[in-house]
Amino acid sequence: MRARLGGLPTFVLLLGAAYCLFPVAWVVVAATKSTGELFATTTLSVGSSLAANLGELHGYRDGVFWQWMANSALYAGVGALLSAALSGVTGYALAKYSFRGRGLIFNALIAGVLVPAVVLAIPQYLLMSKIGLTDTYLSVLLPSVVSPYGIYLARVYAAAAVPEDVVEAARTDGAGEARILGSIALPMMVPGLVTVFLFQFVSIWNNFMLPYIMLGDDGKFPVTLGLYTMLKQGNTTPALYTLVVTGSLVSVLPLIALFLTLQRYWRIDLLSGAVKA
Repeated sequence: MRARLGGLPTFVLLLGAAYCLFPVAWVVVAATKSTGELFATTTLSVGSSLAANLGELHGYRDGVFWQWMANSALYAGVGALLSAALSGVTGYALAKYSFRGRGLIFNALIAGVLVPAVVLAIPQYLLMSKIGLTDTYLSVLLPSVVSPYGIYLARVYAAAAVPEDVVEAARTDGAGEARILGSIALPMMVPGLVTVFLFQFVSIWNNFMLPYIMLGDDGKFPVTLGLYTMLKQGNTTPALYTLVVTGSLVSVLPLIALFLTLQRYWRIDLLSGAVKA
């Protein structure tokens, strides 16, 4: 069967990689072009205006782009960190404790994974409006903390990575539940929690609909919403199109750096876990 397939699986993977990477390659190339070159040259012809575009982007409205980047880092960093912590504690509780309604809670969690985030945006706005938190940082941060998918991943990972024998031995030695969680369970769950952090960070960083509904002050905008406002202004000011493309390229760089950093962390942590085992 393998001989019959030959290089087909490799070809399919390469085709999928090309499909995913081509838009990134286009953004990289387009960011090097001036406004005239962007609309007049071929798709993958490299320009010579990258430095000029970065300078214009830096000076646009006194550097508001970097304020948007900082806002995105705040929303994604704090939101993903709190979400990973909440997911770890909740996932451990669902995996290791038996209590009435546990199955119902887990089934509701699975249902929550299937609900698109855009469906919840309007109800979340109404709730935030009722307590007076719209157009604040908290209106974007608070809904990002709870991630059904993150809790599901943490629950699955806790069930597999934290042996019952270790937990029972700690209880026999007199350790309390809080100490077991903090000193034994969570360190064992670190690779899974890093995964939750990464998924949630990327999700919050790329989120558009929630900030679009919640925020009115462009000083609080994340980079996705900020670039959208620039794109709308491009209808009357075509020179902004190059800044939008350059800003898109810059906004992707933190995600690439984070992924590469955490990928290395996964390997180190998994190897150390294998040695300890």
